[in-house]
Amino acid sequence: MRTRSFLLSLLLLAVLAGCGNDDDKVFERRDRKAQVEVAIDVTTQFSQNGRLKAILKSPRMLRHVGDSTVIEFPTMLHVDFYDSLGKVESYLDARYARYAEHRNLVLLRDSVRVINVRGDTLRTQELWWDQNARVFYTDSVVRIVQPDKRIRGGRGLEAAQDMSWYVIKFPTGIMDVKDEQFAAPPPADTSAPASPAPAGTPPPVAPIKPL
Repeated sequence: MRTRSFLLSLLLLAVLAGCGNDDDKVFERRDRKAQVEVAIDVTTQFSQNGRLKAILKSPRMLRHVGDSTVIEFPTMLHVDFYDSLGKVESYLDARYARYAEHRNLVLLRDSVRVINVRGDTLRTQELWWDQNARVFYTDSVVRIVQPDKRIRGGRGLEAAQDMSWYVIKFPTGIMDVKDEQFAAPPPADTSAPASPAPAGTPPPVAPIKPL
């Protein structure tokens, strides 16, 4: 009987010891997930088959180390994209970005802007960048301003990284913008004030602006 009790006691101690080891491993995993590496004034080059594809710059980078590495740019992100000849073909800016390293996907948020060498400008509040496919896509509202001062808008988009082609999933139309809307405001009138009109002269009538 004493032998049986002794064996049960040993078994209980082994179980408790095993639980303690598992708890240690859980805390180790939590510690790994909680580890954050901080870098300041970051410049990173992306290459493929020895060719430069992009240069990324950010004033602050957070690298979350865990089961999968996630890189966060909490303040600002700028990326220059290069063609096969090593020339800039487009660039993007965003106020926030999050990069899933294992999938080569970047989520861009807040005042996202992409501009190519032809002057096409894409603006949106959220955009995904697939590095492997070299495409952008989003389900958010987008606006594209072209060099001929046409604005194309809609919701949802897929586009090449250099904006050589793009598809707006649900377009809302095209609007032509007049040159006057891009012109600088007229300078202030610094000439001397006009002399008062003679007595009895009716006041001028302001023109009615069309709606």
